[in-house]
Amino acid sequence: MRLVGDNIEVGVYKLRQALQLAEEQELDLVEISPKASPPVCKILDYKKFLYEQKKREKALKSKATKVIIKEIRFGPQTDEHDYEFKKKHAEKFLKEGAKLKAFVFFKGRSIVFKEQGQILLLKLAQELEEFGKVEQLPKLEGKRMTMFISPKKK
Repeated sequence: MRLVGDNIEVGVYKLRQALQLAEEQELDLVEISPKASPPVCKILDYKKFLYEQKKREKALKSKATKVIIKEIRFGPQTDEHDYEFKKKHAEKFLKEGAKLKAFVFFKGRSIVFKEQGQILLLKLAQELEEFGKVEQLPKLEGKRMTMFISPKKK
């Protein structure tokens, strides 16, 4: 087995020699790459190694961007004032960098007005064009017609 470490001469050792060296230094013998020929082992403090690995993973996780999805709900016969009010909210969400899920909910027999719902969503997409781009065009799923808009990169 090939042995590496901080204050160890890199070389090929037998298992007993490697274990003895690790024991002398009061550290652990850890197998790094078992598939290598010969297998590579390292003498180190295993608990400290695990702690540093968790710390590294946590730092990477905190840097990852979290996708926030904000929803805006319309009815097929949404008034112009209500539409403008919700459009302002949608604008604000996109400026903040959140994805927008706009949907028209059809209650009861209002499913007859599918075209109105689609026109409403496409109108919204066109008016929010400078703030975000359409990720998914209006699509009917059951009683909901959904559309996704993602913010534009600055």
